[in-house]
Amino acid sequence: MMTRLLTAIALVGALATPAAAADKANLQLFRDVQKQVLSYAWFSIFDNVESQINDGVVVLHGKVTMPYKKTDLEKRVAKVDGVKQVINKLEVLPVSQFDDRLRMQIARAIYGNPNFRGFYSQANPPIHIVVDRGRVTLEGVVNNQTDRMLAMSIANNFLAFGVKNELRTTAEAKAELEKL
Repeated sequence: MMTRLLTAIALVGALATPAAAADKANLQLFRDVQKQVLSYAWFSIFDNVESQINDGVVVLHGKVTMPYKKTDLEKRVAKVDGVKQVINKLEVLPVSQFDDRLRMQIARAIYGNPNFRGFYSQANPPIHIVVDRGRVTLEGVVNNQTDRMLAMSIANNFLAFGVKNELRTTAEAKAELEKL
């Protein structure tokens, strides 16, 4: 089960839209782009980056916590063999002590839970916590529906203006990949 989760995370991870890489020619490019994002030293559980790839044109969507991440990720992706153009639609989250505190509280609570404790030490933990003006979105991949609901329940214990659950199970992530 752990191997399946790690495989799904490695293939889907923070780039949550592999279906955008619709044909086999784009699949390898998608993986190369994904690798560049996931191996970026400053990419954290508080960022979320998705990509759409069509005939060498990469569109980056999502939210990052600092302006330099937006430009660095665009530069990294542009260097990937086969990328003809990068359209950077990444949003930079506003600076907010409230959001920072909420991020840390939710991350500690989720990754401190016995169901998720072992994941925090991974290079790319599977649950990303994006906080934008007090609104929380959970992104990533979890083992099953129970873990998805548990993470949502934990996040709802904090003073957020709303919590949106975009987590997928490994089975859902695997089904997405099989469509390719």
